[in-house]
Amino acid sequence: MKNIRPKLIKLFKEGYCTPQIARIAKTTNEPSATIHYNIKKLEKEGAIKTYKAVFDYKKIDEGFCVYVLIKLTARAGSDPDTIAGKLTKYKEIESVDLLAGVWDLVLKVRTKDQDEYYELLKSILAREGIKESTSLISLKQLKTEFIQL
Repeated sequence: MKNIRPKLIKLFKEGYCTPQIARIAKTTNEPSATIHYNIKKLEKEGAIKTYKAVFDYKKIDEGFCVYVLIKLTARAGSDPDTIAGKLTKYKEIESVDLLAGVWDLVLKVRTKDQDEYYELLKSILAREGIKESTSLISLKQLKTEFIQL
């Protein structure tokens, strides 16, 4: 059988997942039609942005997780959305948050290993507007996306 695992992982990361209405109905003891109506309402209101799979990242070669704190130059800091928007384009960057305080941005990065991370970090730090960074390596993740691991 054809191995389409990489294609499926990519699609699941992009939100190609759907809620399991029958399972939710059974758990909540509510009719499937009620569950479906309420989910569609939440989607229409924009409360639900997408659905995605929660992975065991080691099993998909993305087990090296690092949080990167970034300080921007004064010029870049006057419009942090621009540089943050550019950073969202990297496939290895899972999330980008703007911060208040000493640091301007925090990135959550997932790579296969430290060598792959090092190459990504060099690319990020080469960008104009980044003044300083520090990396916090995750040793073990116990909860993600509100799911206990």
